[in-house]
Amino acid sequence: MRTTKLVLLVALFAATVSSKAQVSVNVNIGTPPVWAPAAPVEVQYYYLPDIEVYYDVPARCYIYLRKGKWHRSAVLPARYRGYDLYHGHTVYLTDYHGRTPYVYYNEHRVKYVGNKGWKSNGHDNGNRGNGRGHGHGNGKGKGHGKH
Repeated sequence: MRTTKLVLLVALFAATVSSKAQVSVNVNIGTPPVWAPAAPVEVQYYYLPDIEVYYDVPARCYIYLRKGKWHRSAVLPARYRGYDLYHGHTVYLTDYHGRTPYVYYNEHRVKYVGNKGWKSNGHDNGNRGNGRGHGHGNGKGKGHGKH
């Protein structure tokens, strides 16, 4: 009986030592919206320079400036009614993964100039602001889409 327990213990130890742990890491940031062109890599944020709005892919929400403050919403505000997301310019922000991509808003609006001609009714969208803030990353992105 003692020998059987010893053999069983040795076999169990050998199986434990020889087994390999397999770890699976899923890096899927989120499902891109249907209007966005296929991204070359997974990104957390898109910048839409035509309307100066960010899109948070994992949270599935837009980030826009209203009265000097940044807001998040699952839908675009009414002032962007008429903007065609399917044909607008989309910039992939590939090297920023924080919570506040708008800390680089001033740099983004200069670097990725959008087409303001989308406004069918001639009204200004009123989303200008200072966009100041402090964060990490350099705000670089990869442009994709139509100008």
